[in-house]
This record gives sequence, C-alpha cells and structure tokens, in this order.
Amino acid sequence: MSVIKIQGTDDTPTVTLDKENNIFEISGRSLPEDVVVFYKPILEWLDEYKNDPLDKTVFNFKLEYFNTASSKLLLDVLLKLEDIHNDGHDVLVKWHYPDDDEDMEEAGEEYSDIVDVPFEQVPYSI
Repeated sequence: MSVIKIQGTDDTPTVTLDKENNIFEISGRSLPEDVVVFYKPILEWLDEYKNDPLDKTVFNFKLEYFNTASSKLLLDVLLKLEDIHNDGHDVLVKWHYPDDDEDMEEAGEEYSDIVDVPFEQVPYSI
C-alpha cells in the first residue's frame, strides 16, 4: 500500500499515512483553498486501508487550527475510522491540542461525541 506524505504549509496540514510504519497523523493548520481536492487522496487512502487495516490503528490529530470547510472533511476522515472500528478492528483517535486552547479541546470533544470511535484527548504545552 502506498504511503501518503504531504508536507504542510501555512494553509495545509502535514499528513502522514504510512501503514508499514504504523504512522497515521494530520498536523498543523488546515485551511486549504480547495478543501475537497486536498482531502480527496486522504479519504481514498483510508477507503483502501479499510480493506486490510492493521490490528490496531492509532490516528493522531495534532491540529493548531482548522477552518469550517476543513471541519467537514475532518469529520469524513473520522467517519472512515469509525467504519474500520465498526468492522471489528481496534482504532484509537488521539486528539492533541495545546493545553491553553479551549477551542481545539472542545473540537475534539465534539468529534468524539459524533463518531463511535475510542477517543483520547491529549493536551500538550507549547
């Protein structure tokens, strides 16, 4: 299975989807000009991954900021992880947020209420 490695910019997050090395992460800032185009390969990769996932998938979100358009696509990513979980596979979402950023903390809490996937809130100091 191919690896997705997208280097982040001021407007797009860094993305690593690497099944062989068990690295699944979206980090940085997400406000791409065309959010659908940006997230399309990520969602397609998850569709392929769903057919043969690892025994345990730990997906890390380390976002500093995301816009409203990105929030819908991030939910789509979480729904794909929910599908994998509902198929009987072990999935854990780790939502990392700066310990002084209530908005990012609340975003993680809201997502965890929407999707049926084990969720871990991980505060960190900047």
